[in-house]
Amino acid sequence: MSEPLWTADEIAAATGGRVAGDFVATGVSIDSRSLSPGDLFVALTGARDGHEFVVQTADKGAAGALVSRPVPVPAVLVEDTFRGLERLGEAARLRAPQTRRGAVTGSVGKTSVTRAIEAGLRLAGKAHASVKSYNNHLGVPLTLARMPRDTERAVFEVGMNHADEITPLSRFIRPHAVAITTVGPVHLENFADGEAGVARAKAEIFAGLEPEGIAVLNADNPWFDLLKAEAEKAGAAIWSFGTGEGVTARLTGFEAHATGAVVSMVLRGEAIDFPILQTGVHWGPNSLCVLLMLEALGVSREIALQALAAFEPIEGRGAEAVVRIDGGSFTLVDESYNANPVSMQAALKTLGARKVEGRRIAVLTDMLELGEGSAEFHAGLAEPLEAAGVDLAFLAGVHMKSLWEALPPTRRGGYAEVTEKLTAALTASIRPGDVVVVKGSNGSRAGDLARALAALDLGGRG
Repeated sequence: MSEPLWTADEIAAATGGRVAGDFVATGVSIDSRSLSPGDLFVALTGARDGHEFVVQTADKGAAGALVSRPVPVPAVLVEDTFRGLERLGEAARLRAPQTRRGAVTGSVGKTSVTRAIEAGLRLAGKAHASVKSYNNHLGVPLTLARMPRDTERAVFEVGMNHADEITPLSRFIRPHAVAITTVGPVHLENFADGEAGVARAKAEIFAGLEPEGIAVLNADNPWFDLLKAEAEKAGAAIWSFGTGEGVTARLTGFEAHATGAVVSMVLRGEAIDFPILQTGVHWGPNSLCVLLMLEALGVSREIALQALAAFEPIEGRGAEAVVRIDGGSFTLVDESYNANPVSMQAALKTLGARKVEGRRIAVLTDMLELGEGSAEFHAGLAEPLEAAGVDLAFLAGVHMKSLWEALPPTRRGGYAEVTEKLTAALTASIRPGDVVVVKGSNGSRAGDLARALAALDLGGRG
């Protein structure tokens, strides 16, 4: 059995609730579908009322529930279960004063960077981290509520698509170190002042920074000066990464090969080369960001480099597969989890840097939430496609029509307004030796195309 995380009495004390049946929980869940035996089930109300699932979660092994009305299972009753979850997260942080906490945000790369930091923290000792992309008003307090009391280090992913979202999350976490991977044109439709508004929203990560905290910032980003000024207002020490002079960690080289890359840097005046299992060019700066955050959280450089060397690409975020087809195989690079103009250009640049036996093929679906400039952002990908030497582009979505029209006929592989209508033409076009990158926003279903390509594998058929 797992170590106890919360007793019913501790939950009641943290939330101001009343115990209705004693229990001990080993985890916390807000989703009846993914609940594990021993979890506390928090019955949130939203599109569906979690109280409808309390009995079902008990049958699945839930230890008890946090509820706002009586239920026929062991529970703690509170006035508001969402506020109860927040209070539980705050209590978890307060009962573990020894924990050194980090927080990561950014327009691109925050999930992968958070996962890589987590890998280093786990090598170094008792660690805790966000799962999946639990980075919003539910995910952050849930992640805190799940934090064991003996945690030595923790890292939290923090996301947003509007102003004033990150401030309360940062104040929940009270991080000792924060990182902003980069700022770019994402969620623009929600910001009247465009990218400047995005930058200021990301700077909210400094709101909860502990005294003498550390801010890890991308000096190559156009918004570095704004972010640096906001971090300094919060009393942070600035640790920077980038390609220019005067940064804490300077990227001096990125040499990709078939299964990874070698990153070269100068860290605090010392030249260091180290291997990673990532091939994307964005993993040059990402790696430096990870190393600085691990240092800020008290992890030795030796352990940090060891963790980076073993950290594998995440599904939908650069994971690669060799897919066997008639006559040979092709390489599938799955970048289908999300996309914006910055990450699209990075993915295309990475594709252009690869040595290929066949063709370079880009499969792209709509980038979402770009506001009035959407058509221009999509059409603007024609230049990086050309620079990368992409042979064929397969495009799906109403916004990608702008790029389709900007492409020369020789580069047009296929277009469909609806993603699933592209599948047949795409899969029929693949040849042995091709390298195929699939990228798009999650909401535009790029993952469906990646799965269709992976399903071509002859080795997976009976």
